[in-house]
Amino acid sequence: MNEFLEQEEKILGMLKTVFDPEIPVNVYDLGLIYKVEIDGKKCMIDMTLTAPNCPAADFLVEDIRQKVGSVDGIDEVEVNIVFEPEWTKDMMSEEAKLELGFL
Repeated sequence: MNEFLEQEEKILGMLKTVFDPEIPVNVYDLGLIYKVEIDGKKCMIDMTLTAPNCPAADFLVEDIRQKVGSVDGIDEVEVNIVFEPEWTKDMMSEEAKLELGFL
């Protein structure tokens, strides 16, 4: 596997360790991560929230910055909160839907 794909896989793995404190599912499986882009040593992430006034927003952003920033070769993590497209339950993985009782 090439270095770029290996690094991307590690970043996705780290995103799967970030949990909304109110929901027992990680942000990746919840479908909150819209884009992950790597440019040299910088990782840019577009994500949304389950609700615009989510009280855990600051916690989630900081947790993502710390965990993704711990990946070898990543020195800077930029997390952009976006609300387009609007998040829906359909964006969750099958595992997340099962965990939350939607299946």
